[in-house]
Amino acid sequence: MVSDIALLGFLRSEQLHGYEIYQRFTNLPGLWEIWRIKQSRLYATLGRLEARGLLRADTLHQENRPARKVFRITEDGKAAYRAWVVQPVENGRQFRLEFLVKLFFAIQEGPGLKKQLIQRQVEACSGWLDEEQQSRQELTAHQSFEMAIHDFRIGQVSAMLAWLDSVGKFDFAPAAQ
Repeated sequence: MVSDIALLGFLRSEQLHGYEIYQRFTNLPGLWEIWRIKQSRLYATLGRLEARGLLRADTLHQENRPARKVFRITEDGKAAYRAWVVQPVENGRQFRLEFLVKLFFAIQEGPGLKKQLIQRQVEACSGWLDEEQQSRQELTAHQSFEMAIHDFRIGQVSAMLAWLDSVGKFDFAPAAQ
């Protein structure tokens, strides 16, 4: 599950109504491949973010059409988004989804933020690897299944670190929104 804060990334530079956010979300190359959200859930999430003071909604009245809410990010929302986008994920299960969404938005912010996120995630993954290797060394020969689990996790984290190293070298262009 991706943090609700991720939706603030769509509002970091302009005001949008919910359907515009959904359209951008579903049409951005790559992002829809890793993170999908139903339109109804998106609106519910926007409501939660507004209730938390991270968004503000203004009602836009239209002739011959229903009024619609236009969302803009608040200063608290900007601070929450900036903190979220550079915070490494806390475990390997979050890496496949949450980290990739963070990386997408970090790329939109520029190479400095992308580099900062990757560096922090490398540090976190290196800590996970050390913990797994230490736990693996403490096992006895009679704990073969536990050894296999730690070997699997060591392989996963090692692959994450190798991928982070390679992706850190890419020169990504921000997605056209």
